[in-house]
Amino acid sequence: MAHYENRIKKMLPKAYLREYVSHEICLALTHFKNLEPIMDTYVYNDGTTKDLMSLSGTIPIMFNDTSYNIPVCLWIEETYPQTAPICYVRPTQEMMLIKGNYISGNGEILLPYLEEWQNGECDLTSLIQVMAATFGDFPPVCIQPNPEPEQASCK
Repeated sequence: MAHYENRIKKMLPKAYLREYVSHEICLALTHFKNLEPIMDTYVYNDGTTKDLMSLSGTIPIMFNDTSYNIPVCLWIEETYPQTAPICYVRPTQEMMLIKGNYISGNGEILLPYLEEWQNGECDLTSLIQVMAATFGDFPPVCIQPNPEPEQASCK
């Protein structure tokens, strides 16, 4: 794990608390193996962009006694852990986003855990666990319904 942590640390720009953030990411990845750390460009609502660390992939949920993988992306800003990650559900082409109490129209995740984020009390692993539990009760995506094939007319 130390080798992997060093790799993540090297990916992070100097503005991050590199030691802390790389350790947090590694802890989250030991529990959620389908997530991957990626440096990428985040576009804010006002159009400005910034290179940020993200955790992208899927998290497993249980819904009606069946396991599903929910595609997510957690953007970790340079101000982490003082500020919560910016989190989105990223539906695949076969999926449709279900807007609700915890999901905005653009897929942003709006959990009380994120809104009440407190440095020292909140962390990535707990955040993802809260997401998995919440999405098990309120799935954020469903399979895209296939339109019925049109019947050929007899005329």
